[in-house]
Amino acid sequence: MPVITYREALRHAMDEELTRDPNVVILGEEVGQFQGAYKITEGLLAKHGPKRIVDTPISEAGFLGMGVGSAMLGLRPVMELMFFSFYSVAFDQIFNNAANIRYMSGGLINCPIVIRGPANGGTNVGATHSHTPESIAAYHPGIKVVVPSTAYDAKGLLKSAIRDNDPVIFLENTMLYGESCEVPTEEYLIPLGQAKVMREGTDISIIGHGRSIQMALKSAIMLKEKHNINAEVIDLRSIRPLDEAAILASVRKTNRVLLVEEAKPFCSVSAMIACIIQEKAFDYLDAPIRRVTSMDAPAIYSPPLEKEQLPTPQKIFDAALVVLK
Repeated sequence: MPVITYREALRHAMDEELTRDPNVVILGEEVGQFQGAYKITEGLLAKHGPKRIVDTPISEAGFLGMGVGSAMLGLRPVMELMFFSFYSVAFDQIFNNAANIRYMSGGLINCPIVIRGPANGGTNVGATHSHTPESIAAYHPGIKVVVPSTAYDAKGLLKSAIRDNDPVIFLENTMLYGESCEVPTEEYLIPLGQAKVMREGTDISIIGHGRSIQMALKSAIMLKEKHNINAEVIDLRSIRPLDEAAILASVRKTNRVLLVEEAKPFCSVSAMIACIIQEKAFDYLDAPIRRVTSMDAPAIYSPPLEKEQLPTPQKIFDAALVVLK
């Protein structure tokens, strides 16, 4: 099985779907001639042509609105945002229109659009380019939200997202683009809404998504080596739909929970998961739920300070020990 990067896995997913379905198109700033700001779409223009790989003006409101309209008319557009922080420029198009059209049309009109791009901090690009908006996106009924943590998941989830008949927000992390793992050459799909046990454990459940999973796995190794603690690591993969069954099964198994995410703590995904656990598995808890999130402040521009703002393996390790007291 070949080892490829997260970046290549995304490209392979789009290439396969462009080949499979003539209604799939890629639109965004610099996705064509420049081959993508992060080279995700490298080679796709040469292979599929300018009618399928379309460079757009620097106007998220304009090209996302065009994408929503084209999806309603039968295309399956995959829209690339150079930074996902710019989704706010097209808030109306995404959350007021794409999210609601199937409901408001009584199921007569679908909107099969994928909006993808990097949504993370840690790259020292300032507060306006470092948003992690998964909780904002997931708040809106009608929107699906996906956050892959590995190249394998990135490919399988993106292919499923492109085939889905609902709008899908597909959040990536620039710090994962160069990470590699084994990815099959044969076609595979990963259903949206299916979490994954990344590491089996019995003593504590560490639950998260995106790059935080890589931090959690490092912490789990530290816990085992230093204290012989067996931590279970659950990768949500999808925020909405959310795999509640997998979360609750892990909680009932370990009886202790640590929630990890890069987003800010207020009204976050981890806050929602904590509520679900309290409501549906409270009697299984042997300790209060704890969270490790980013510092509740705009993203810091200074490289050494921003590192301290984000979750780290050491922070997760320390928090896990508190839960296990």
